[in-house]
Amino acid sequence: MGKHTWRPHLLAAFRKDRADRCSASETGVYSFPQGIRAVPTFDESLKVLRQSINAQGERVLSLTLSAVESYFDGDRTKALAVIAGDEEVDRVDVEIERSSVPLLGLGMNDEFRIRSVLTIVKVNNELERIADCAVEIAEHVLKDQPCTTRVPAVFRVMANSVIGMLRDANRALATGNANLAQQVLLFDDTVAQFKTELLKTAQTDVEDGTITVEFAFRLLGITKSIERIADHATNICEQVIYLQAGLIVRHRPEGWSAPLPPTP
Repeated sequence: MGKHTWRPHLLAAFRKDRADRCSASETGVYSFPQGIRAVPTFDESLKVLRQSINAQGERVLSLTLSAVESYFDGDRTKALAVIAGDEEVDRVDVEIERSSVPLLGLGMNDEFRIRSVLTIVKVNNELERIADCAVEIAEHVLKDQPCTTRVPAVFRVMANSVIGMLRDANRALATGNANLAQQVLLFDDTVAQFKTELLKTAQTDVEDGTITVEFAFRLLGITKSIERIADHATNICEQVIYLQAGLIVRHRPEGWSAPLPPTP
């Protein structure tokens, strides 16, 4: 069979393509013709999702802190900012959910990757609900008259503790720290004790005339919102433990269980 005869321009193109391939294989980076975009891999898309959920966690934490501060300070301007900021949380919430669903359909067989996507979906929902609780607190500031009554000290301690729980839940998620997540779960019972003490204090203060019945009801309403934030923070930590270890924790009357394998 005779030798191939290469036309000069075809030979030059072949040599250039071969040189490009060799260069790409050495650097590990492959270029694509102009106008053609590489389809992100599963891991690349998952990395973007993780960045989005971590940023959402910080956004919701900031919103929650501002809501609590607006109540303590009677700051209507800050309360309005909290309500406005919830729109961004809702927008990102939808974006994360829409980006997560296609990844679940890619059929990845790696259990940790699948748990990662499921965790992001569930944590995303918890964060959106926390933002709703922050809005509830801000709405109390707007609809109630400025309060000159002293807020019970235990209420401030409870609110600050729950903010700390949310901060640690975010950190546990971002760093994959299951031990920190477990510590947040253990603190949940302390928040319940704060609530019990607050109820007793409010009842005593109403009886001796220190606070009005109306103020007591308003205070308890906000306490419920803060308690729900703590519940959502613990839900996030449950997901972190499940993600990192594939284990399930349950809350029982005697307290949180040790992480256990999921039942079939």
